[in-house]
Amino acid sequence: MSVVNPSQRQKIVIVNTGCANISSVRFALERLGVEVDVSDDVNVIKNADKVFLPGVGTAAAAMASIKQKALVETLQSLTQPVLGVCLGMQLMVETSAEGGFQGTGNIDCLNLMPGHVARMESKGVRLPHMGWNTVSHNSGHKEESLFKGIPQDTYFYFVHSFAVPEYEHTLASCTYGNTFSAAINKDNFYGVQFHPERSGEAGAQLLTNFVNL
Repeated sequence: MSVVNPSQRQKIVIVNTGCANISSVRFALERLGVEVDVSDDVNVIKNADKVFLPGVGTAAAAMASIKQKALVETLQSLTQPVLGVCLGMQLMVETSAEGGFQGTGNIDCLNLMPGHVARMESKGVRLPHMGWNTVSHNSGHKEESLFKGIPQDTYFYFVHSFAVPEYEHTLASCTYGNTFSAAINKDNFYGVQFHPERSGEAGAQLLTNFVNL
């Protein structure tokens, strides 16, 4: 497995969205020898070399927290690499069907790239999608891709009931009932639907690849 470039003394910031399991992401990064700050301070986030956007729970609750912390415009203005994880990835697109505190209607997300989060169809499989599943990535996307050194059909760990369908910004795909975006990318914004911090060596490799971008 490749390692984090030791010559790069980087400021890595995990955005404190108020609704995320930040500790697991933090510990996974610290195991790679990376120093990590957790912050909802606008200046700290803007001055980071890399930014992580984690999230658990519903899109509606997460967006309400992000708005309450006045972080929407800050996140939209970032030019350094940003990685959304699980719900954090879903918040990167335009809208989510996981809307409203009563669970009805669409809500606006961060609009960092086009896309819509839809409820997964069971298609004979049990929801939520929870457990290990294979991920097929677009190996020709970029030489410095998140999936550098990770074989096709490697297993990653998922926990979700909503997903972004495959589309032009899909970086990697997974099939569970239907095929959906396991990873997305536009410009400096990357997102993964799975949990790299819970995906063993493959997850550690992906986090390393992101830090080394």
